[in-house]
Amino acid sequence: MSAPFRTRENGIELFVRLTPKSSMDRLEGIETSADGRSHLKARVRAVPENGAANTALERLVGKTLGVPASAVSVVAGGTARLKTLRVVGEPATLARSVEALSA
Repeated sequence: MSAPFRTRENGIELFVRLTPKSSMDRLEGIETSADGRSHLKARVRAVPENGAANTALERLVGKTLGVPASAVSVVAGGTARLKTLRVVGEPATLARSVEALSA
């Protein structure tokens, strides 16, 4: 199984599959798609209008990984279910935090 992230010089790029309009905000672990790529499954209560779901996702990921919401941003897939998030911070620490979500 591949990791749902890629390390960068000052953080990680996190691959996420987002489901908006859920009953609660939560991260549900790591899932592997048919093409072999892994992504983190996330659900948020926000609706996918005017970027509300993306903002909720950024807050959720920031809180879960222990970084400020301002350190998390959607860099690809703004209007799609599959998104790439940029998380700024110590790459090794962030990688361990993401890997712990699958345990």
